[in-house]
Amino acid sequence: MDQMKKLLIIGKVWPEPNSSAAGSRMMELIGLFQKGGYEITFATSASDSSYAVDLAEYGVSRADVKMNSSTFNDFVTELQPDAVMFDRFMTEEQFGWRVAEECPDAVRILDTEDLHCLRTARENAWKKGQKFTYEMLLHEEIAKREVASIYRCDLSLMISEIEIELLNKQFGIPVDLLHYLPFLMEEFPESSPVSFEERSDFVSIGNFLHEPNWNAVLWLKEEIWPLIRKDLPNAKLNIYGAYPSQKVHQLHNPTEGFLIHGRAESAEEVISKARVLLAPLRFGAGLKGKLADAMRFGTPSVTTSIGAEGIAETNDWPGAVSDEAVEFAKRSIELCQAKDEWKKFQKSGFELLKQNFDKAKFADNFLNRVADIRENLQNHRKKNFTGQMLMHHYQQGTKYMSKWIEEKNKH
Repeated sequence: MDQMKKLLIIGKVWPEPNSSAAGSRMMELIGLFQKGGYEITFATSASDSSYAVDLAEYGVSRADVKMNSSTFNDFVTELQPDAVMFDRFMTEEQFGWRVAEECPDAVRILDTEDLHCLRTARENAWKKGQKFTYEMLLHEEIAKREVASIYRCDLSLMISEIEIELLNKQFGIPVDLLHYLPFLMEEFPESSPVSFEERSDFVSIGNFLHEPNWNAVLWLKEEIWPLIRKDLPNAKLNIYGAYPSQKVHQLHNPTEGFLIHGRAESAEEVISKARVLLAPLRFGAGLKGKLADAMRFGTPSVTTSIGAEGIAETNDWPGAVSDEAVEFAKRSIELCQAKDEWKKFQKSGFELLKQNFDKAKFADNFLNRVADIRENLQNHRKKNFTGQMLMHHYQQGTKYMSKWIEEKNKH
C-alpha cells in the first residue's frame, strides 16, 4: 500500500459550507484529496467561527498559524507536507515564501475560488457606468498580484473554463499551470419531491459579505421587484444570506413582499419552497453556487449573463437570462406562472448538473495531474521561468517585510 501523503491547506478562513459557496468548495476539495490518499491538515490565521464546520468529523487536523511569524516556519518544517494548497491568492502571498523556503519539494497548489481581479474589474466598470472589457484587467493592481501568485504556484485550480481562457490569452499563462476543476457532485436528482403546485413565490440567496450578492439585492429592491409586484401584487420575495448587516435588514418590507430573513438553516429547504430563484448579478466571477443549488433542488432560475457564465450558454439556461431589469422581471413573472415551461426547465437543470459537474469525470484526472507534477517537479518548474523569477523577487521582498513586521510586533 502506498504511504499516506500529507497535504497542508492554508485557508483564508475556517470553512463554512452553510454560509458560502467558497466553504462548500473547500469541503469538496478536502474530500477529493482524501480520496487520493492524503492526510490533511487545515491551517489558518483567521479567528474561529461558530459557523465553521467541525473538521475533526471529516478526519482533518486543524492548526492555528500566525502571519508574519517564524513560528509558521517551525510548524511547516515539522509537518513536511508533500503538497500545500493555498486558499486564494492572498494566502499564497502571506505564506508562500515560507513554504518554498522550508519545504522546497512540496507541490504548491493555488485554489483561486474565482478570479478576484475579474470580479473587481467588472465591479469597477459597473460603478463607472462603463462596458467591461478584458483590457481593463491590465489596469487592476489586484490582477498583477493574482497573476503573480498563479505563476509562483505549480498548479492553479480554476473553477471556470472561461477564466482559463482569459488567463491564457490575456496574460499568457501557460495552460500547464492551470487545471479546470468545477463543482464536484456525486448525486444527481431526476425529480423533485416538491411539485409546482406546492411551491410559491420567489427566493434569492447569497452571503451578504460578498459584494456581488449585496449589489444584486439592491437591484432587486430598486428596480426588478417593483416591476414583478406590479403584475403579481401578492407575490413575496424571500431573501436569505449569511452575515446580513443593518443596512441589509433595513430593506425588509412586508408590505412590498420584500422579506429579509438572514442566514438559511437549510438552503435546500428554502430554495425548494420557491417556484423561481432570482440572481440578478451585475458583476462577479467564477461559478455561482446558488445557481447550481437551484438546479439541484429543482428550482428554475432567472439570472444575468454574469450569473450563467461558465455553467451554460444563455439559450440552454434552465430558466431565463437577462441583463436588463424590465426583461428580467418579465421572464421571472412568466416562469412563476407557466407550469409546463417550469417543469421543462427543472428537468433541463438536472441534466445540466450531471453533464457539467459529475465528480467521477474530474476526480482521477486531477489526482493524477498532481501526482505527475510531484514526480516531475523540477522539470515542471524549469518550464516556468516567469514563476521562478517572480518567486525569487517575491521571496526577497516579502521575506524582509515580514521579518520587519515580526520584529516590530515584539516591541
